[in-house]
Amino acid sequence: MTASDIPEIPHAQVDFDLLSAGPPDAGLAEALAAAAVELHEADGREQTARTAVRLARDLVPGTDHAGLFVVERSGRVRALATTDDVPASELPAPGEELWLSPLSVVDDGDAGCALFLRLRGHQSRFSVLTLYAKRPGGFADPAVVRVGRLLSAYVGIALETVDVTEQLTEAMHTRDVIGQATGLLMGRLGIDAAQAFDRLVSASQQNNVKLRDIASRIVDASATE
Repeated sequence: MTASDIPEIPHAQVDFDLLSAGPPDAGLAEALAAAAVELHEADGREQTARTAVRLARDLVPGTDHAGLFVVERSGRVRALATTDDVPASELPAPGEELWLSPLSVVDDGDAGCALFLRLRGHQSRFSVLTLYAKRPGGFADPAVVRVGRLLSAYVGIALETVDVTEQLTEAMHTRDVIGQATGLLMGRLGIDAAQAFDRLVSASQQNNVKLRDIASRIVDASATE
């Protein structure tokens, strides 16, 4: 199978059959609710990732370590966070089967086992919450896997919220910078807003530089004058 044959990962990752299979006990429900709040309050992607792996280690029974990875269609796997400062290179990496399945369990006998839980994603990449147990068969219990899947749903939503927030912040910053650069060109060259914007676009195309970066250069240069 080639990368182009990989079906799009559904935007909605939550398995409603799983959620309706019976409510968790009160203690677990409270723990998951607290986890959702903690993930929501995390500041930025890095802190959200660190919070996610710590919660996974602490909440999913039998978990000794946890990691959060991004798997790209090219095959590249990069770590966002791991618990206990365990080097990502020492932990089992997510496999290609996660392009087609939302979870995978790998049991290496005496070497322990790993539970891979795919989060929200799309055709080019997705995130994976990975749980590691030193005990063989640590994730053989469906109830344990269910807890992991419930938590992974919260983690996926938290990461997506971070992405949207960062994109909106970047969009606002880009708009402001372009607006400032347009105003500077209008004042310097005695042209109107449309002409100033056209100058920015032309410079961007001629130099093969993003419009935002061209605008930033103009603004930065003006600040040092």
